[in-house]
Amino acid sequence: VQLQASGGGLVQAGGSLRLSCAASGRRFSINGMGWHRQAPGKQRELVATISSAGITNYADSGKGRFTISRDNAKNTVYLQMNSLKPEDTAVYYCEADYIYYNDYDEPVVGRSWGQGTLVTVSS
Repeated sequence: VQLQASGGGLVQAGGSLRLSCAASGRRFSINGMGWHRQAPGKQRELVATISSAGITNYADSGKGRFTISRDNAKNTVYLQMNSLKPEDTAVYYCEADYIYYNDYDEPVVGRSWGQGTLVTVSS
């Protein structure tokens, strides 16, 4: 399963961005999806997750400003980011937990990561 993220860019503080991440592959289904970020010189951290049933979880840094959602028909997860701050500047990575069926019809579980999309918030 491959993930393709998009939507990053340069925005002024207080602005908004919407990130998208689409999963593709053969004979698969997606369970949980999420967004993480890594700022320069820092470790990767969780931003938000969403289960297949739509249950969401947010890191404190994004509560009230970020909204994660998904379109199961499109195997796509979104991250709407509002009231952006310079400290939100980071490379944002999407991830997805999946099950796919191999050539022997055996279920295989795994996790994929997107390539990262850069979000830069200027002050």
